[in-house]
Amino acid sequence: MIFGTHILLYSDDAERDRQFFRDVLQFKSVDAGGGWLIFALPPAEAGIHPTDKEESRKHAHGVRSLTGAEVYLMCDDLEAELKRLAAKKVECSPIENAEWGSKTTIRLPSGGELGLYQPAHRTAVGVKPARRSAANARSRRNRP
Repeated sequence: MIFGTHILLYSDDAERDRQFFRDVLQFKSVDAGGGWLIFALPPAEAGIHPTDKEESRKHAHGVRSLTGAEVYLMCDDLEAELKRLAAKKVECSPIENAEWGSKTTIRLPSGGELGLYQPAHRTAVGVKPARRSAANARSRRNRP
């Protein structure tokens, strides 16, 4: 059974972006070896959106083609979060409002951007996934 999601973010300045995740966003991390930080993320959900056939959002992985992705962090008060980020000198884009919520982007030290939005719709955060069987849980714990 699937037990989690690992998101890859590509950066032109990975070290500075890792520091941003640690110091500004205050995400906890583990060292996977050699100082390579893997960050714990807030609870997540996934929405599947159609692509425009002209605009490919696929990325190569060996000979396979992975789907493209956009990462949006969610918050319950966008205005308050923008004030908190501004106090840390984080640049954000102007707020855009839509029927599904309000959004902005956060500029990372590398120049890349993450989405940030306050949803106006129900979210799947907190919805409990199907429980793993006891045998599955034991087998996962016993992996090297």
